[in-house]
Amino acid sequence: MNSRSRPGPLLLAALLTGLGGPGHGAEGPPTLRILIQTSPLAGAQYYAANRVWDQLRPGDRLTLAREGENPHDSRAIRVAWHGVQLGYLPRLENDAVADAMDRHAPLEARISRLRPDSDPWRRVEVQVFLVIRRSVLE
Repeated sequence: MNSRSRPGPLLLAALLTGLGGPGHGAEGPPTLRILIQTSPLAGAQYYAANRVWDQLRPGDRLTLAREGENPHDSRAIRVAWHGVQLGYLPRLENDAVADAMDRHAPLEARISRLRPDSDPWRRVEVQVFLVIRRSVLE
């Protein structure tokens, strides 16, 4: 197995978290979360990320929306927090998530890191997971 085909540490952490993590009990069957992407938030300086900065927390759930008609990127994925647009997944890194969304795959996005940096590309880091109910695997 070469280094490109081996699961990375983030993928392994996501698998292990999914196997023993949230989803037990009344919430329904346990879930498996597979990390698809970790990336900076693009365009944060043009949207509300700075306005809501003090309210954002690592782990906060984000909403993703495909913008197939976006004139700048036909694979654009808008990122929002509590209905407030924060920015987009980067154009050069949105193919896998756009494909998954086009196939109606169950995805979950969260803030993974916040940095008080003057560079808007370094302020908010986003992770996107493919969510699989364990009952599907059994």
